[in-house]
Amino acid sequence: MQVKLRLLCGLLLAIPMTLWAGDVLRLATTTSTYETGLLDHILPEFERAHDCKVHVISVGSGKAMQIARNGDVDVILVHARKAEDAFVNEGYGVNRRDVMVNDFVILGPVNDPAGVGGLRDAKEALRRIHSKQRPFVSRGDDSGTHKKEKQLWTKTGLKRDGDWYLEAGQGMSATLRMADEKNGYVLVDRATYLTHREKLRLTLMVEGDADLFNPYGIIAVSPYTFAHVKYRRAMALIAWITSPECQARIRDYTLKGRPLYHPSAAGGGD
Repeated sequence: MQVKLRLLCGLLLAIPMTLWAGDVLRLATTTSTYETGLLDHILPEFERAHDCKVHVISVGSGKAMQIARNGDVDVILVHARKAEDAFVNEGYGVNRRDVMVNDFVILGPVNDPAGVGGLRDAKEALRRIHSKQRPFVSRGDDSGTHKKEKQLWTKTGLKRDGDWYLEAGQGMSATLRMADEKNGYVLVDRATYLTHREKLRLTLMVEGDADLFNPYGIIAVSPYTFAHVKYRRAMALIAWITSPECQARIRDYTLKGRPLYHPSAAGGGD
C-alpha cells in the first residue's frame, strides 16, 4: 500500500513538470541582474511573445556556468568575460553576444581608515587596505564580482591572508550586509550598490578605474554538447535581449533617474 501511495504521489508531482516541459526556458544568471529588478523589466514581453516561461536561476557567474556545464540550463547571462570565453572554447556554449555594461566600485566606511576615498586606482586602494589591515569582505563564491576582485588582487602581487580578509560565500546583497556590519571595504557592481545604497552605512570610495569595467554577455548552451537543451528558444531570447527594443529598455531602466546598465549589443539601444 505504501509503495503504491509513493508511486501515485510521484506521478502527481510529475504531471505539472510534464505539462510545462515544452514551455519553460531555463536561464542561469547573476545575482545582480535579478536583485536589481532588470529581468522583471525585460523578460515579460518575451514570455508573452513566445508563450513560454523563463525560469530564472540567480547565482554567481561561476555557478551559472557550472550549472550550464552540467546541461541543466538552456542559456546563461553572466559577467566574467575570460571565463565566458573559456566556456565557449570548451564546447559548452555557442553564440555569445554582448548585452550591456556597467562598472564596479569599492565601498568603505565613512571614516575611511585605509585612506582610499577619491582614488581612481583600484589596485592602489587594495594596497592601502592591505597595508592598514582593514576589514575587506569578499564574495568568495566564484561569481563574476569575485573573479574581478581576485584579478585585482593578483595585479597588486599581495596575499589575501589574515583576519582582515573575510569571505562571505554568498550573493552580493548578503556580502554588502556583512561588509556594512564589519565596517569594512567591499567590491560591488554599481547597479547593486545603487539598489541597496539607502540601506547601507558604507559609502562610495573608489570608482572610474578602467580595471573596474564590467561587461555582461549572454550565451546559449551548446546543442552539440547537450542535445536536450532548448536551443532555438534560447536563441530567441538572445535575439530579444540584443534587439534595439530590449536594448532601449535596458538603457531606460533607472533607479531614481540613474541608469543601472548601458546597452552594448551591436545595433542596440544607444
